Amino acid sequence: MDTGKHFSSDVAFSRSVKEIQERKGSRKSYARVEERGGWATSITPELKDFIEKQISIFMATANRECQPYIQHRGGPPGFLRVINETTLGFADYVGNRQYITQGNLVDNDKAQLFLIDYGSRSRVKIWGTASVVEGDAELLEQLMPKGYPARPEQVILFNVEAWDANCPQHIPLRFEAEDVLKAMETRDARIKELEAEIAALKAAKSSDVQ
Repeated sequence: MDTGKHFSSDVAFSRSVKEIQERKGSRKSYARVEERGGWATSITPELKDFIEKQISIFMATANRECQPYIQHRGGPPGFLRVINETTLGFADYVGNRQYITQGNLVDNDKAQLFLIDYGSRSRVKIWGTASVVEGDAELLEQLMPKGYPARPEQVILFNVEAWDANCPQHIPLRFEAEDVLKAMETRDARIKELEAEIAALKAAKSSDVQ
């Protein structure tokens, strides 16, 4: 089972995972992925575009005792920023002040980001390490979304080690309320235009008859 080679996908495919894949028949297909080098380890232009459209993300960490924790973070598009091809960052706002994620990262810097876009039925998993930066006013200002009504406290930087995009199977199709409202406003405006055109045609026809 252990070939001695290391792949970027090993961040998720441990020996136990590979043994289960072998037992359940999926190991060959994932081995082919490994033969091509495993998962991507840097942020492509396509991934950057996807990341900076997100308004809601989940971040997973674990403490020294391996107890996992998932935290939600949100903001306007672009609040999760691509700093370079291996680094992401975002302003961490003042919240309930439990500091579970920050404490976990003190004990264990391994982390994962889970991004899901219901409108396009897409999801991306990003593995890496994370750190909290306190007291860097310049970096905080750089990452804080302009005009967003939240109070920034610190910065979280995420170093990308590997990422993978999942198939859309079982992702429900959902749209953001703001996007639906814009679509309805566009529809209503078009309806008014068509009604005005119909009224004008009727008026012109009535005039011709007279």
